[in-house]
Amino acid sequence: MGGVAKGLLPAPGTGEPLVSRLCAVTRQALPAARCVLVGAAEAYAELGIEALADSPAGVGPIGGLRSLLEHAASESARAIAVACDLPYVGVDRLRQLGEATSGPAVVAPRVDGIWQPLFARYEPGLVLPALCASLAAREHALQRVLARLGDTVMELPLLERERAELGDWDEPGDLPG
Repeated sequence: MGGVAKGLLPAPGTGEPLVSRLCAVTRQALPAARCVLVGAAEAYAELGIEALADSPAGVGPIGGLRSLLEHAASESARAIAVACDLPYVGVDRLRQLGEATSGPAVVAPRVDGIWQPLFARYEPGLVLPALCASLAAREHALQRVLARLGDTVMELPLLERERAELGDWDEPGDLPG
């Protein structure tokens, strides 16, 4: 993305950094929720958002998810992971995720049959053992963590137009013209 942290790219329609927009949408959808950045957050320091280092560093998103889940567990809270490069996620989608049925270890949508672990709700006490087992086995893909959890992962049902909110910005060609 030209050396710019994806979460600092301007959100469509507002021009504010994507991560600021996502925090605002989260506060609207789930007023009791707290926004926390996970991973290398130096680029975001000026935004004043609490940040957690990956645990462990250097293993990709699984290290960030572990850090988030450990943090949530220390507060006896659920965790909701939202990737910082989701420019179209709205209040209704976040509320739907936050208010989905209690009980499953993970609630996440699937797009084209693939789980979306970076737009998901987690029960830390149920997920951390599987995540740590994946790390110990050097399986760093979040899909492997969800596979270990088996039928304790519940699909968040989304209509086609709702799935469109999960479109992310991974490369310059994804940005609006």
